[in-house]
Amino acid sequence: MGKINLALVLPLVLFVALAGAFFVGLYRDNPDDLPTVFIDKPAPALPSEPLADLLQPQQSDLAASGLKLVNFWASWCPPCRAEHPNLVRLKQEGWTIIGVNKSDTQENALGFLGELGNPYSTIAADPSGRQSIEWGVYGLPETFLIDDAGHIRYRHPGPVTKRVWEDRFVPIINALKANS
Repeated sequence: MGKINLALVLPLVLFVALAGAFFVGLYRDNPDDLPTVFIDKPAPALPSEPLADLLQPQQSDLAASGLKLVNFWASWCPPCRAEHPNLVRLKQEGWTIIGVNKSDTQENALGFLGELGNPYSTIAADPSGRQSIEWGVYGLPETFLIDDAGHIRYRHPGPVTKRVWEDRFVPIINALKANS
């Protein structure tokens, strides 16, 4: 029996491994879910810089009674603009939403809120993006569901659409309410 030509076999082995990895990725439970180490852990500190003269969140707001959302956003972010009407609707439904304006200018952020409305009960500014890193934010928008103990119970990267709210947030909210 002759020698196996490594130059011919190696590309085939690499192709099969790569195809297998892609196949597994296609059939993950939820390809949008990215792992985070923050679930069920206390939420990191909120940025301490106010956004203009708007009400500044306090760390104690995270442990206030009831479930609440922390939403990281920016005026330059098209998906943030797309999700904004849903946040306004959630505020009208009684949700407390803490906003964190990331890597933006106050002028642009205030213009965005003036144009589209302000769904936030309080807003912090994170112009350098440093505090957002502490939360594990890698893109915008990102929204965190916080329980009344100040723990992160769910993290959603991307816009909160009506479907995302109903399919992802509501089941978790219902489970949390059933266990409390």
